[in-house]
Amino acid sequence: MNLKGIKANFLGDSITEGVGVPSVEYTYWNVLKEKFGLAEARGYGISGTRFARQKEPTVRNLSFDRDFCSRVEEMDPDADVVVVFGGTNDFGHGDAPIGNFNDRTPVSFYGACHTLMTSLIRRFPTAVIVFMTPLHRAMEQQEGKAPLRDYVAIIREVAEFYGLPVMDLYANGGIQPQLEEQKKAFAPDGLHPNIAGAARIADRLGYFLQSL
Repeated sequence: MNLKGIKANFLGDSITEGVGVPSVEYTYWNVLKEKFGLAEARGYGISGTRFARQKEPTVRNLSFDRDFCSRVEEMDPDADVVVVFGGTNDFGHGDAPIGNFNDRTPVSFYGACHTLMTSLIRRFPTAVIVFMTPLHRAMEQQEGKAPLRDYVAIIREVAEFYGLPVMDLYANGGIQPQLEEQKKAFAPDGLHPNIAGAARIADRLGYFLQSL
């Protein structure tokens, strides 16, 4: 795929919104735009948001409950490429169950993946739709929840069912904040990429898109 002159939408959470970098120009999607010559890069990131629908409202910040599935229709419809980057908050603080592959409603993580992917295909029938898995983070297991790697595996599994390409940042992102040296270099808070981390994601994503 030639990226020069295309229009791209980026649906995501705090990393897409710009948490971790000093301003929006340093987000991975703006760095991608400048380096690879996109005509437009439009960020639709809302901090704290998840794929799946929350059962109990997030009292400290209700915007966290604006799940990805509910925001598909808010994006500009003329995109040539749509990139979705999320899932880490479903693991981190979501209360939706994992569910199973047959779920088709956004109240479980499996069901939210199906709902999100089918909604995107219907809204952007000719666009290239790409999912990016969560990055590694400093804490990847917590009591009473499936580990982060299970959420990553579900994104891969459901995307494969719909024939959607996956940029696997968990496997190939080159960022592992459980190593102190990489945490300092790329994600000082253990989760959100800094300028260097965002640039690394932009490079990997850009070359991945070019390969499609």
